[in-house]
Amino acid sequence: MSTISREEVAHLARLARLEVTDDELDAFAGQLDVILESMKTLADVDTDGVQPTSHAVPLVNVFREDQPQPSLPRDAVLAGGPDTAEDRFRVPRILDEEA
Repeated sequence: MSTISREEVAHLARLARLEVTDDELDAFAGQLDVILESMKTLADVDTDGVQPTSHAVPLVNVFREDQPQPSLPRDAVLAGGPDTAEDRFRVPRILDEEA
């Protein structure tokens, strides 16, 4: 007998936006029951003296320092666009409002 009911499985399926059949409700109830029982074993693990962590491995910033470098000439950059006007890229209007 599952400790998780068909109604609970159906509720979880609705939350996950899953469409499940009656047969799947029964199958998932049993599978979720096994998963929940397995998770209960974690409650028995002795975690005294273990520091809480938010990540499995330490995070290290691997970014390099910013170093200013010469950029492309404006004409070369604008030449890569389909349309320009007044030294800017010209793009289609996406809003009906005036700026």
